[in-house]
Amino acid sequence: MTRDQLTEIPAFFYRSAGGADLVLDWLRGLPPADRREIGTDLATLQFGWPIGMPLCRPLGSGLWEVRSNLPSRRIARLLFFVADNRIGVVHGFIKKTQATPSEDLELARKRMKEMLT
Repeated sequence: MTRDQLTEIPAFFYRSAGGADLVLDWLRGLPPADRREIGTDLATLQFGWPIGMPLCRPLGSGLWEVRSNLPSRRIARLLFFVADNRIGVVHGFIKKTQATPSEDLELARKRMKEMLT
């Protein structure tokens, strides 16, 4: 498939009721090399969906994660859902434990519900 044949699925980011771009603000706070790596992984998702491991993994109930290994030797996750041929990015964080923290999953599911209603 040539680049002309690739179809991009647009991504949109969670915005709070007060208008704050929480996920984008988190991304902007990362070092430039880390932002670039996450951006590359997100672009791969946008042009290649559906994608499985090792880049994406389902978390249940329509929620997925993009798995990024950062140049800063940390691990980042972007949590997202796909609906109406669009990618909704609801949360991002740096992993500190093996399992995804339940607080992060709850927050992502809450935001996903907000974006779908």
